[in-house]
Amino acid sequence: MAADIATTKPTIAVFASDHGPGDPERASIMSQAGSLLARRGARIVCLAEQDAIAVPLITSARAAGGEVLIIADEASKVPAALAGVPLERIAERGRRLVRVAELAALFVGLPGSLVSASSLYSSWVKAGGGASGKPVVLLNRNRAFEVVRGLSADVLSHSLKRYDRYVVFTDSIEDLWNKVSWALGEAGHKVAD
Repeated sequence: MAADIATTKPTIAVFASDHGPGDPERASIMSQAGSLLARRGARIVCLAEQDAIAVPLITSARAAGGEVLIIADEASKVPAALAGVPLERIAERGRRLVRVAELAALFVGLPGSLVSASSLYSSWVKAGGGASGKPVVLLNRNRAFEVVRGLSADVLSHSLKRYDRYVVFTDSIEDLWNKVSWALGEAGHKVAD
């Protein structure tokens, strides 16, 4: 099934959270991103762990006619607003991250919690990191991923040829699809504008 998904529409793993302290705009950002990605024809896969689930992202993507798959732990309660969304429950965290990595052609990180950033990184590593050819696009709104920008320049630049094509930053929702589309194109995926 993963091969079918990858060849028909790009499947994008989106990591976001509205748990914990941080930017009060996160729910709005998730809604805008979900709607944008769905309108562009992307399929979205999200991780749900310990009852942390990106409800605004998923509901807006579905309202825009998008396809969403939730990969969840055994205990997560899915709210009624997400009834009917396809759901795969996988008990072991490492296997959940591998499943997301298998499905995704690209990873998107939205401003969220340290847990969502850690899950994005862990899933990207499970996919093979830079060697997988699967890019990461980070929405650096309000400098949410500024530390990652510096780290990628300092660390990845020495170990990953053309690292800036695998870890891409944008500062606005308006530019998010441009970066996603460009990164997918660089990775060899055909993307309709």
